[in-house]
Amino acid sequence: MGANIYRNKKPLLFFLVPAFAFMVVFLHYPFVMNILNSFQNIGGLAAQGKGFLDPWYSNYTEMLHDKNLWTALKNTLILMASTVVFQVGIALVLAIMVDQITVGKKFFRVVYFFPIVISATALGLLFNLVFLRDKGMVNQFLELFGRTELIDWKDKSRALVTMLLPVMWQYVGFYFVIIVTGLNNISDDLYEVASIDGATRWQRIRYITLPLLHNVLCTCVVLAVTGALKAFDLPWIMFPKGMPLNSTWLTSTYMYYHAVESRNTDYGCAIAVLIVILGIVSAKIVNAVFKEKDY
Repeated sequence: MGANIYRNKKPLLFFLVPAFAFMVVFLHYPFVMNILNSFQNIGGLAAQGKGFLDPWYSNYTEMLHDKNLWTALKNTLILMASTVVFQVGIALVLAIMVDQITVGKKFFRVVYFFPIVISATALGLLFNLVFLRDKGMVNQFLELFGRTELIDWKDKSRALVTMLLPVMWQYVGFYFVIIVTGLNNISDDLYEVASIDGATRWQRIRYITLPLLHNVLCTCVVLAVTGALKAFDLPWIMFPKGMPLNSTWLTSTYMYYHAVESRNTDYGCAIAVLIVILGIVSAKIVNAVFKEKDY
């Protein structure tokens, strides 16, 4: 009787069909329409298309000559590299350090994860105050050490770093939790045997922790790289419209600007297609470089 229950697959359709329909309506159909819209003349968000462009691939050729888009691509690539090195890297160091202590583990887990809970919009407004030129927290802190000249943290030479720092800080806790979960799945017996054999703490980390975290780190790197393409709210709040002097554009903020602000929706759709292509290509590259291993 029990075996027949598992052989009958028909009840699965009750759950699969609604989920599949939801995906088609809210994901696949809009994505296909977005591709079609990138070839049409659309003057504003939700506006009716005025026919296909002449030539129909005009938006994609315009991308090749759009200096702001190239700036956005460069900044997005920098953000990708930064997320891997700093977000995942710092999260790995913090997770290993917290795993080594016996008292206060729950406290540190809550503290490091807390930035994820806060709205990115609220964080953007908060860091606008932190990096404020006149009486901002950073400049006030520097004044305590005798610096008299105020620093404009949002000028062209510092704007990109000022934008990247809050983004890095916000998501360290996310990868921290993932890596801590991976550490909890490593058996303590392995560490005990290594200690008996005379392995130092660094050797246990080098030859036990890091190899067994390989697949977890691969997942974190893929999430970090693809997440960099979706970073929008915090950068837009801090540096709207690519300020200053179009130096802080990201592919996501530049797409939003054309789709909503400048009412050049068809060009925004073309940038959205480019973002999807970049996401697929970058994920494939990361998966090829950081191949998962079977243990």
